[in-house]
Amino acid sequence: MALTDTAIRNAKAREKEYKLSDSGGLYLLVTPAGGKLWRQKFRVDGREKKLAIGAYPEISLGDARKRRDEAREFIALGKDPSREKQQAKHRAKVSAANTFGEIAKEFLDKRRREGLSKATADKSEYYVSRMGSVIARLPISEIGAADLLAVLRRIEAKGNYETARRVLQLSGRVFRYAVATARLASDPSRDLRGALTAPQPKRYGAIIEAKRAGELLRAMDGYEGQVVTKLAMQLSPHVFVRPGELRHAEWSEIDLEVCLWIIPAGKMKMRKPHHVPLSRQSVDLFRQLQVITGPSGYVFPSIRTRTRPMSENTVNAGLRRLGFSGDEMTAHGFRAMASTLLNESGKWNPDAIERALAHGDEDRVRAAYHRGTHWKERVEMAQWWSDYLDQLRKGADIVPFPDREAV
Repeated sequence: MALTDTAIRNAKAREKEYKLSDSGGLYLLVTPAGGKLWRQKFRVDGREKKLAIGAYPEISLGDARKRRDEAREFIALGKDPSREKQQAKHRAKVSAANTFGEIAKEFLDKRRREGLSKATADKSEYYVSRMGSVIARLPISEIGAADLLAVLRRIEAKGNYETARRVLQLSGRVFRYAVATARLASDPSRDLRGALTAPQPKRYGAIIEAKRAGELLRAMDGYEGQVVTKLAMQLSPHVFVRPGELRHAEWSEIDLEVCLWIIPAGKMKMRKPHHVPLSRQSVDLFRQLQVITGPSGYVFPSIRTRTRPMSENTVNAGLRRLGFSGDEMTAHGFRAMASTLLNESGKWNPDAIERALAHGDEDRVRAAYHRGTHWKERVEMAQWWSDYLDQLRKGADIVPFPDREAV
């Protein structure tokens, strides 16, 4: 006889547990403590088994019957419903652990082991954080293109089109890593190609006229802020490395006796070590810094702690304090200044200038050849460039470079 809710409610505990049968193998087990537990009896491969469905009243009579019917469907397919329940629990546990945030962290840790620079890793962590805590806590298998697009639209709404593009790029790499490690069927970011507003090409403010460069150099000499900031600005035009490479410089990389700074591959954009010949002027500036921040650790430490480099905005903030706007001059602009004026001088091989700027060369053989043959020229060019900057700083009459087309 089938059970009723009334019969279940009126069932009292006894000295020993007993069963109240329903139908199709479903029954209610009443324990001596008064518990009422749903069980499903079934046979698979000739063996009798039991499936725990849950407790009454959390699982009502109607719900228990639905779960009984679901179990019987598994049995009809030759599957063990108790085993399917265990696997479902395991999948749910694995899915809960495989959140987007956890997999993104795992992916970035892997990239660090492969040589990802600290600066790039920090930026990647920042882009992951822009996706928000809700996405970070979601199992990666539950994130669809619509969820990702909603995050990117919020970033775009603030006018941060480039950031939105970078977040999409990085999330795509995380999703593809999850696919490669068998935790995701497909990458949802691939369906968003063309969905974002294309950012306008970013141009760094840069002074590339000789006269204005002289004015800038004199202004930096008169800077009245932090001494380390002043020296960072003064050194920037001489070495013209990328701002991140400058602020992450460590004393262990610099040999002032042989006038050489070797930037490790992990700190370089192109993932190759970069050798920077140091002029007499550069060595003098480094020696002034060594008295303040040496002999070990960061050359340009943070004002708050020596365990971190100075902020990426420090040099730019110094330039603003001197009255140069972001459209006029930036920390990155010293590279454009050197590239323009060195090329206009007509004195140096363009390949030597490119090597000094640490620009990549897709032809590996050509790149290796040029790295070797242009070193002597780069050493001479570094000293000539610093001497030329001194000439501009003094404000003397600037002798124009010869017009090579007229020669």
